[in-house]
Formats: sequence, C-alpha cells, structure tokens
Amino acid sequence: MLTSSELPATTPESPSSPRGTGLGARDRVGLVLLLAGTAFAYLRNITVNGTGNAFYSAAVWSATRSWKALLFGSLDPNNFITVDKPPVSQWVMGVSARLFGFGSAAELVPQALIGVATVGLLYGAVRRLAGPAAGLLAGVCLALMPVAALMFRFDKPDPVMVLLMTTTVYALARALPAASTRWLVLGGVALGFAFLAKMLEGLMVAPALCVTYLVAAPNPIRARIVQLVAALAALVVSSGWYVALTMLWPASSRPYMAGSTDNSFMNLVLGYNGFGRVLGHRPHWNGPVHRGVVHGPARLFTGEFGVEISWLLPTALLALVLLVAARWHAARTDPIRAAALLFGLWLIIDGGVLSYMTGIVIPYYTLSVAPAVAGLSATGACEMWRARDTRFGRIGLAALVFVSGFWGFWLLHRNGAWLPPLRWIVLAVSVCAAAALLLPLLSRRVAAATLAAALTGAIGGSTVYTLATLGQPHQIRLTAGPAVHDNGRPSLASNPRLVAALTGTHSNWSAAVDHSENAAELELASRTPVMAIGGFGGKDPVPTLNQFIGEVRDHRVTYYLADHADHRPTAHTDIKRWVAAHFTPVQLGDVTMYDLSGYRG
Repeated sequence: MLTSSELPATTPESPSSPRGTGLGARDRVGLVLLLAGTAFAYLRNITVNGTGNAFYSAAVWSATRSWKALLFGSLDPNNFITVDKPPVSQWVMGVSARLFGFGSAAELVPQALIGVATVGLLYGAVRRLAGPAAGLLAGVCLALMPVAALMFRFDKPDPVMVLLMTTTVYALARALPAASTRWLVLGGVALGFAFLAKMLEGLMVAPALCVTYLVAAPNPIRARIVQLVAALAALVVSSGWYVALTMLWPASSRPYMAGSTDNSFMNLVLGYNGFGRVLGHRPHWNGPVHRGVVHGPARLFTGEFGVEISWLLPTALLALVLLVAARWHAARTDPIRAAALLFGLWLIIDGGVLSYMTGIVIPYYTLSVAPAVAGLSATGACEMWRARDTRFGRIGLAALVFVSGFWGFWLLHRNGAWLPPLRWIVLAVSVCAAAALLLPLLSRRVAAATLAAALTGAIGGSTVYTLATLGQPHQIRLTAGPAVHDNGRPSLASNPRLVAALTGTHSNWSAAVDHSENAAELELASRTPVMAIGGFGGKDPVPTLNQFIGEVRDHRVTYYLADHADHRPTAHTDIKRWVAAHFTPVQLGDVTMYDLSGYRG
C-alpha cells in the first residue's frame, strides 16, 4: 500500500499546481514549433483530397453563386434544399471559395487551419491548468491522432465543431482562476456556434464545463450559478438567432431544411440529427448503418473506431484514475484536479454517447473526443513526471507508458501485414522505458533519454498511423491509416455524355435526380444547379408531385434522371412514374434521361 508521504504534494505552491499565465522563451519556441509542424503536416499536399465530399463541396460551390445559399447551406445555388447540417462549416469554406475561387485549396485549406487553431487552443487550455509542458504534450498528442489528421483535411462539419468546443474549454480555463464572467460568456457564445456547426453533438462538452466551474471556481456558489446562467443565455442567443431566422423567413423563399419532416430546423435538431441518431430512428437514412459495429464501451477500441481514436484512450482513462488519486485531498480550486474533471467528464459523456448510440454512427464522429483524450493523457503524464521522486509517481508514469505502448502494439498487430517489425519496436521501446522509469533517475541526461524513449513508445504507433493517413488521398473512402482499396459507388459524374447535356442547359435546374449525393456530383461536374429529389436519403417530402409538375410546366427543370445503378429506395416513385408516362427515355449507360423541356401541361 502507498502511504500519504508517497503521493505527490498538492499544496498551491507545488510545481504540480501551475497557474502562471506567462510563457518563457523555451515555451514560446515549443509552441511555435508545435503550430508550425501541425500546419506543415496538415497543409502539405492537401489538394490530393480533391474537393473532399461532393455533398458538402457542392454546397460550397453554391455559396459562391448565391448569398442565400451561403446563409442557409444550400446544396444548389437556386436554393431548392439544404445539406442536412447547420451551415457554420459552409460559411467558413464558402467565404474562402468566394475570396479565392472555388477549388480544392480554397475549400480544404480552411479546414487544415482550423486543425492548427484547435491544437493551439488545446495547448492554451491545458497550459493554464497543468503547465506549459502538459500543454505542449497535449497539442502534440492531438495533432498526431489519426482521426485528427483525417478530418482536419476534409470538408465535413466536424472540424469547425471541434474547434468551437475546444474554444469553449479554453475560455473556461481562462475563466477559472479569477472567476471571470466575461470569459464564461465568451465560452457560451462559442458553444452556441458549435451547436450551429453540428447541432446537439456540439453541446456534448457542456456538462463537463458546468460541473468543472461549479467545483473549481474560487467565488461563492451562488455567484458561480449566476455566471453559468449568463453563459447559458449567451449560448441561447448565439445559436437561437439562426433558429429564429429559419422560422421567420418565409418557407416559400428559402430552401427546404433537409432531413426534417416539416421543413423546420428544430425538427432536424431533435429528429434526424438528434435523438434519431442516438436512439436508432432513421426515417430519412438509406446509407450504411454499420450493423457490425460493437455496441457499448468496446466500440471505441475496435474496428475503424479503434484505429482512429483509441491509440491513447486507455492512457487517458488510466491518467484520470491517477490524477484523481494524486489530487484527491487538494484544495477545491486545484487546477490539476479541475483539468482531470473537465477532460474526464468530456471523454466519459461524449464517449459514452458514441459507444451506445444505435442510430447512424460513423468512426470519424470520434473527433469530438480527441481533445479530451489528448488533454487527459498529457495532464496525467506530466503530473506523474513531476511526482517521479515518489514511488506513486514512478509507478504511475511507468504504467502510462507501458499501457500506451502495449495498446499501440495491439492496434498495429490488427494490421499485421503493414510494416510488421514496427509493432515490435513500439512494444520493446515502451517496455524498456517503463522499466527505466520505475528506477530513480540519476542524472538529467539519463532523465532526458528515458523521457525520449517513453514518448517514442507511447505515441509511436499513433504517429506512424497518422503519417500513413496523411499520405493517402481521401475522396471515396474516409478511413485512417494505409491505403485501402475501395471502388465505392459509381458516380453519375463519370458519364461524359450526361455531364455535357447538363452543361448545355440554361434553366433554373439542369436536371432533377433522386438523392443529394447524385445531385452534388453532377453539380460539380457540370457547374449547373441540380435538383436533389428527396434530399440525402431520398425520403424528404420535397418536392411533391404537384410541385414538381409545376416546376416542369414553368420550364425550370430541363432533364429528369433515373440512375439504374443506384438501388437506394426513394419516397418519390410517383414522380418517376409520372415522368415515364409523359416523356421519351434516352439511355446513357446506366442512366435513363428524360428531356422535360417541351412539356406544355
């Protein structure tokens, strides 16, 4: 049993309780190298990913053609229907494309810079709670996480959501020492925009923020509650203005809210993009539901989830236990314990939802817990390093290094055909480093060498998998690690005769086709607006048959396309039957094209 004398000191003057705000010269150099290295890694050859996901890329192109499309995140510039997410990420990429011209760099460079900013904000938050060394290590761990390298170079809404969540955490770290209302309110504003980035998922960090502030802020409990209410009000205002805008704007002059059943934003929030994803209700989803995914805590450690997020997940959980044990008797306002509470609750709550949700769940969703994993692992490691003169500190640090190295070995073992010796090197280095850490370090030189070996073993597996991720294009299959062959779904845009026909049109919509993905691919290939019948899943109740007939009668749609290679169901077979009954089909490969331009009603 460990005695109290073997635990690290927890007095406010202890080096393990750093509240300083200034940066020394060496710390500034470390920060610059961290951000510069992250920028180099994420920006290098970023155009290899093309314009990313056509679904979101089409919305970015539309934003360059219409301010209304930019505001609402419309899939096409004539504002028939939106993408099925709020528009914050489209604002960032859309403004960039307006400034620099639509293309791969204009769309994806902002995503990479968002990744750099997220790393910097995590560094700032951890530094203020656990010191500059912990902040630097947290930033490195996040930057070298495969899911981060994957998503911060792609055009999904997750990167801007995680940036805003991390901004809120940074604001809390700034608010805690002096109980600052201003910083709390700023955090509430950031969290409101995180909601506008990806709805309820952006709010998953909120319980951790509230509990941490209630526990660790230095002012009286009544004042803490009042401040949190003010932050909540800021959250409501910063997110509610857009909700109100969608309600007050006449539905007839704005795009349909994709994914909703009644053309309302809140229906999308609470249904398809909210409880529907958690509880398994998928009224509008025809894509993969990942039925083979493990249900429960093991989900984040297995399959594609495991190789994207779990490299340091066991380390983070062990670090949480060690931090609670080390700081159990610390003062209520102890910043190290506050960091453990903040990142630990973030990981447990958000990770728990990801583990148990039975609806649409995709491995890259785990980007939302990546800063928590990195922050917790780094704080735990640095606290144990500072306490290495005690037996508790040495055992804790050795355990962290061994667990990290062993789990890296295990994950690399799952892909045993890829660089087979690598996993054994990671395991051997981590075992040797862990054994060395159990002994008192005799000199600075020995300590430095041991620390270098420990870091190599702990994050070596994650680093090489991240480098492999950065080296692969991600256009069809969005997965981490070395190349995986996947031909994907045939694209309508690969049909040159079809694209040429659409390019020559001058109507509001060159064509109408089931499913937003098909419409998006054709838009990008032809640079013409395409009507997405039924939205992403093909089941949105728009357009009705009468609405579609009216658009055809007014010569606003030139072609109707039936893709026989697309076997996804649609709720709009009535439109397909009506077109087949009134127009002559022309076969273009797997696509049947109907010319609607001569209809007189």
